[in-house]
Amino acid sequence: MYISLGNDVSVLQSDIIGVFDIEKTSVVKSVNDFLGFCQKNNRIYYVSLEMPKSFVVCEDCVYITNVSAGTILKRISKPTRF
Repeated sequence: MYISLGNDVSVLQSDIIGVFDIEKTSVVKSVNDFLGFCQKNNRIYYVSLEMPKSFVVCEDCVYITNVSAGTILKRISKPTRF
């Protein structure tokens, strides 16, 4: 199942390792170190140029998105069917 992260960017649900609120977690040094490491190694993908609300850690990269962590978690727990 694919999960939408906004702006026509979707990832496989099975690739998602974690979904984090950027405001609550960015004050932790280890999180900042991790995001800095990902940035230096070109593993960060910005879904939107708007104010980021969350980041999604996947197997191969980190997505920074303006969609809230709560909304992404709802999409994971209640996938829509077409």
